[in-house]
Amino acid sequence: MDKIKLFQKAILHFLNGYLSDMSRTINSDVQYKILADYENNSFQLLATGWNGKHYVFGPLFHFDIINDKIWMQCNNTEREVVDELMANGVSSQEIVLGFVPPNARLHTGFAAA
Repeated sequence: MDKIKLFQKAILHFLNGYLSDMSRTINSDVQYKILADYENNSFQLLATGWNGKHYVFGPLFHFDIINDKIWMQCNNTEREVVDELMANGVSSQEIVLGFVPPNARLHTGFAAA
C-alpha cells in the first residue's frame, strides 16, 4: 500500500472510531460529520448544530497530508491522536503537529515539517 493510502486509511480509521465512541455519549442536537477530500488530502471531523441555547460550528480535528507527512492542524479535544495514528502504522517522523510553532516542533518528538 502506498504511503498516501496508508495515511488516508489511518486518519479515517481514527475519525470513524472517534465518531463511533462519541455517538454513545452525545446528548444534544449537535451533528458530527467526517469531511474527506481525497483529491486535496484534507480530512476533518466537523461539529454543527445546537447544544441547548448555544450554536456549535467548528472542527474537532483537521488533518492534511502534505509532502508525505500527516499534518495534524487541529485537535480541539483531549484525545491523544498521534498514539492512535502510530498504532495504525504511521511513524512519529511522518506526523507534523501543525498547530505547534515551527521553532518548537523540534522538541515534540515528531517531524518538524
